[in-house]
Amino acid sequence: MRVTLADPSALIPGFEEAHDDQILLYPYWPVEWQPVHTVYVPADRFDAGTTREWGDAALGLFRRHLSEGDLAAILGTTPGVSPAAGEDLAGAVHGRVAAKLAREPVEDLRVDFEDGYGTRPEEEDGHVSAAAEAIAAMHAAGTLPRRWGLRVKSFSDGDPVRALRTLDGFLTGVIDRAGNLPDGFVVTFPKVLMRGYMHQFVDFLDALEDGLGLGPNALRFELQVEAPQTLMMLHAGLTTSLWGRLAAAHFGVFDYTASCGLPPHEQRLDHPVCDYARHVMQTVFAGTGVELSDGSLAASPASDDGRDVRALWRRHAELVGRSMNHGFYQGWDMHPSHLVSRYAAVYAFHLSRYGEYARRVRAWEERRDAGEGVMDEPATVKTMAAALRRADLALGTDHTDHTDHVERPVS
Repeated sequence: MRVTLADPSALIPGFEEAHDDQILLYPYWPVEWQPVHTVYVPADRFDAGTTREWGDAALGLFRRHLSEGDLAAILGTTPGVSPAAGEDLAGAVHGRVAAKLAREPVEDLRVDFEDGYGTRPEEEDGHVSAAAEAIAAMHAAGTLPRRWGLRVKSFSDGDPVRALRTLDGFLTGVIDRAGNLPDGFVVTFPKVLMRGYMHQFVDFLDALEDGLGLGPNALRFELQVEAPQTLMMLHAGLTTSLWGRLAAAHFGVFDYTASCGLPPHEQRLDHPVCDYARHVMQTVFAGTGVELSDGSLAASPASDDGRDVRALWRRHAELVGRSMNHGFYQGWDMHPSHLVSRYAAVYAFHLSRYGEYARRVRAWEERRDAGEGVMDEPATVKTMAAALRRADLALGTDHTDHTDHVERPVS
């Protein structure tokens, strides 16, 4: 081939350095397991049996108030054949939800020492010790969720020492009782209004790791996005010193909407100001490996009457589905009833498109037309392959090569 310029590399000085920076900032992150929710339990109401109590309460509501027909109505489907491998979607989801609530009702747990706990300095040390003892007991019994941790108080409240003392006492207590730091730990850092707070918190995590004899980045944290000021910091960019430490960014719907001056009846996940905040989060953290989580629904069933319970499930499932459609595959659950609608919405989301995505990916790999009037771009195929992997992980059917089970039954 004849070319006009003999040495293009001479015209792009500094490429290697720029490419190295790209790999540092935006490394390749394969799809890995991410909890579908985080359950927040106030520290004074937490003990070693809490997650099982939540599961039992959710399972009781499920059995009393959710037939397959009720579930179809909540999901907005009709009983019968679904796009998922030719099976009844409501039936497949119904069975999976029941099994999940019995087996693993909570995937991610936070013992809350912030908003759900309040300010009670004379009691907090005692609740820290009790929480550490409960975590160690759950670890010994094999009931500790795969992801777990605590939420400390915000530095913006003006008393960072209280937050750091609680974190230190909690971790020291867990390690003293369990003999090590169980896998899956993360600490939630709320209401970050100043950039300096994050770096001060990271410096403390460095020192605490050394003091506890832990390896580098054993203590990871989640940033809560709860105010426009936090979005402004994200817009300005985060330093690479946070990578490795920063595990996730969680959206706090009620603090955020209150900070924007919304009236109480408009403080909801599907408000446009929340969409803007989430899209900024997606933009900032795209390609970094930082997990994203949506917020919560601050509602519980008005009564134990089936109509009230199903109304709550319908609204919650609608919000969970909307979050997933916007690319947020995790959210907060604040009441045992939410576990039912969370898992129902998650399973329906993944199962309803699984067969279609698998066929289209297989067609692409075999260099043939997928049919059905679809012309897939490489980026779309990559996204569908990631969706299949995410579905396998969420459904508990983890396969390395999704093409080996294109037509796998959904139940």
